[in-house]
Amino acid sequence: MPRPLGELEDAVMTRVWKWNRPVTVREVLEDLQQERSIAYTTVMTVLDNLHQKGWVRREAEGRAYRYEAVSTRAAYAAALMNDAWSQSDNPAAALVAFFGMMSDEQRQALRDAVRIVQGPETPEAPAADTVAETGRENPASAPGGDGR
Repeated sequence: MPRPLGELEDAVMTRVWKWNRPVTVREVLEDLQQERSIAYTTVMTVLDNLHQKGWVRREAEGRAYRYEAVSTRAAYAAALMNDAWSQSDNPAAALVAFFGMMSDEQRQALRDAVRIVQGPETPEAPAADTVAETGRENPASAPGGDGR
């Protein structure tokens, strides 16, 4: 599990993830300088540290490097959530509490994600409406079904 990024590491990685291409220290520096005063060597050190930690890979370009993210921000967020959840002594309660903190939009995103992970309904699996209507999983065993 990756440890959470520090504030400056996150600011740098946000740009690397957003741009989704190899970036130079100068590009990151110029963008960061729109928000704060920061030195070239500071950004260079942060990118070097991120490389050492395995967050970015780099490729030499002349006397400088181009840095590229190793994984996505979504993968980073998922790893943080998984680590926090796995540290709970009651994972079900932790999930209930987490779901309670979610906005309606976040809960809808969760429902969408569950549908994606579960995939399309297989023919062997009963449809939820079939179970609700008949009280049985197999429509053939329902009154009037083929299984009489």
